[in-house]
Amino acid sequence: MPDGMFNPQISVILHLLKNLPYSLTKFYGIIRTILQQLDQSVEIIILDELNDNTVGKEISKMNTESNAIKFIKSNFRTLGAEINEALKKSSGKYILYLENKFAEIYIKTSTAACLSLLCERKPDCGMIYSDYELITNSESKEIHLLKHHSGRVRDNQDFGKVFLFRKSTLLQFGGFDESLKFNTLYDARLKISEKSKIYHLSNRYAGSLYSVVAEGKGHNVFDYLLASKESQLEAEKVLTEHLKRTNAYLAPAKFYNPRPPKSENTKLKASVIIPVNNRAQFIGTAIESVLNQTIQEVEAIVVVNGGKDDPTINIVEQYMVGGSKYDPTKPDVQLIVLDINNIGLCLNLGAKKARGEFYVQLDSDDRLKPIAVEKILEVYKTNQNIGMVIGSYEVWQLDDATGNLSRVEEIPVVTHDEWTEENGRNNLLRINGAGAPRSIPIEIIKDIGYFGINDEPFARNYGEDYEMVLKISEKYKIGRVWEPIYDVVRHSGGTDHSIDQSTIDRNDEAKDYMRLEALQRRRLLNAR
Repeated sequence: MPDGMFNPQISVILHLLKNLPYSLTKFYGIIRTILQQLDQSVEIIILDELNDNTVGKEISKMNTESNAIKFIKSNFRTLGAEINEALKKSSGKYILYLENKFAEIYIKTSTAACLSLLCERKPDCGMIYSDYELITNSESKEIHLLKHHSGRVRDNQDFGKVFLFRKSTLLQFGGFDESLKFNTLYDARLKISEKSKIYHLSNRYAGSLYSVVAEGKGHNVFDYLLASKESQLEAEKVLTEHLKRTNAYLAPAKFYNPRPPKSENTKLKASVIIPVNNRAQFIGTAIESVLNQTIQEVEAIVVVNGGKDDPTINIVEQYMVGGSKYDPTKPDVQLIVLDINNIGLCLNLGAKKARGEFYVQLDSDDRLKPIAVEKILEVYKTNQNIGMVIGSYEVWQLDDATGNLSRVEEIPVVTHDEWTEENGRNNLLRINGAGAPRSIPIEIIKDIGYFGINDEPFARNYGEDYEMVLKISEKYKIGRVWEPIYDVVRHSGGTDHSIDQSTIDRNDEAKDYMRLEALQRRRLLNAR
């Protein structure tokens, strides 16, 4: 086509690697799907690391009169540098980026038409992502992604593998950050959200814009622990800069308050509150871990939320007056029985009944190490502004067949050392966990307004503790115990064992809404 006559709406950017994880024949198939767009001229820009003239000629043969193909010899240091070079060479108003380094990606014939029309409808659009089809072992599964909002500042949210960017929006902040090694797209997405809107194209069925051919991956809530330290630190920096630009950053020690005095009715050092539903096989071990604390001025408050027929009750009563395992020299065990399965309600009613100055977390299938309460109290003594203490833990695996417990050695002691005094409460917005066990002065639980009781949008016995950490961190210093004082026990009935996608999405919806509210609170604090 003569120069000056070709004016595509969309420039498509994709990778041709030296070591493709799929065949060249399949790569050619990807190119063909791009060239066959309905009523749309497209420009293809190939970031060519392979640099094979024969392959280049084969690809060029596929070109048609209404489309164009360009090659950029790809020897750039980072992904940001690669895409920026493609931006310079692009003719389109919009950039369609295919993240095809690790999997085959095939766009539908109507994809460009659909994306162009959405950009027409939404002049404020800076980025579009969409649901997609995941093809694994010839079986197709539709992946439905969450709608974007400003609370979705996690770095692990799935936005798919194909993204449309408005080029003018990218150019407002100088394109992609060429210094980033791991979080290029995360950084760009946050910056785009500051300048314009991010839209999601959803699919009921047969409406996905593209398909991804790849092996599926199971979900494990401990995956983030295995991410490289360098990647984590880089992602923290990316989020921190976003928070600063949007006035949601909390400076070190800013807004800290002294914790309120303990109640006149306080009789003990700590109350360990254990919500439980139908876990008779675990509750005895959990209770005994409280009874064996080096600090004995404690109590265990077990809140059974499975109603009066829950078999857990019989085990708990064994540790109470008249029970076969009752020991008057050991801490007291209190029992509350609810007929509503609501974890936040359990924690709140336990806090109302607590005789200790501090609440200490214990899940019914986990264990406190004997030094746990002692180490937590030591931290509180160091600073009157500490409104929460978070510990460190080990991960253990239960063999359901034998009952044996073994330490999961590939997961090191979980210290959540991304929580630093300087930036922990900001970085908390990026990650889903804050560490365990958590301890809070009972009076702060009351002052904050108690734990959520599934009254937050999307919350279903999930995230009430995360919301509490967010709120407390805005007003108080967070203390840390860096040695392991808690054992997390993995088992077939645990929440981290085998989580289906709908549960993952519901949990992410809940915490992202909590992040949205936290960002709003932070901006109000900074506006004072």
